[in-house]
Amino acid sequence: MNRITDTVKHLIIINVIMFIGTLTIGGGQSFYEWFALYFPKSEAFQPWQLITHMFMHGGVTHILFNMFALWMFGSPVEQALGSKKFLFLYISAGLGAVLFQLGYYYFNYIPLYDDLISSGLTNDQLVHMFTSNETISGITDAQLVNLKAAFPIYNASMVGASGCIMGVLAAFGMMNPEAKLMMIFLPIPIKAKYFIPGIILLDVISAISGQSFFSPSNTAYMAHVGGAITGFLIMWYWKKNQFNQNRWD
Repeated sequence: MNRITDTVKHLIIINVIMFIGTLTIGGGQSFYEWFALYFPKSEAFQPWQLITHMFMHGGVTHILFNMFALWMFGSPVEQALGSKKFLFLYISAGLGAVLFQLGYYYFNYIPLYDDLISSGLTNDQLVHMFTSNETISGITDAQLVNLKAAFPIYNASMVGASGCIMGVLAAFGMMNPEAKLMMIFLPIPIKAKYFIPGIILLDVISAISGQSFFSPSNTAYMAHVGGAITGFLIMWYWKKNQFNQNRWD
């Protein structure tokens, strides 16, 4: 059984405290609005959300699964890397997750926004409709289609440590490629070197198709991909340059 390491323990404590805040402070909604990550075009976006959303969760199941994964994979990774490099990996993977997810949002949002502006609508009109969920008079069917597609992106919010944990999982897989892992919904042992790329591929397919396999439909799939790729790249660099050291402090 894994011994919980110090940094992993502190991260779990912070996540639990933030989750309690979501349940109690301001009825939960205001705390969520302060610290969840919103689409940067939204008036609800604040720069600190780039970090704080990593410690927020949307429900009991969400935080339980993430903290269990953090304990299971984070502790052995921290033991191998040391606390400073583990924390760097963890936060970097979270930021990589943000980069991928927001990039994916912008990739879908910008063409819709440009079409709406070129159709004669103003930015102020769009912001009003996105924030009030009310259309103005004279909207055409084509504009309404684009508005319905852009609305959930503009109002999207993201919470959770999943991106960070995917980076940790990628690091674990690189250090233990022969380790056998299992999904709760698919209890078949699979080597980490196959399991982790498979999970990433499923996330990419889910992001593109909208079809959820093992996660809730509102999962930020590209955040998972970004976290895993960031964790992989960091570990690849460290292994290439420092693998001959017993401990990478």
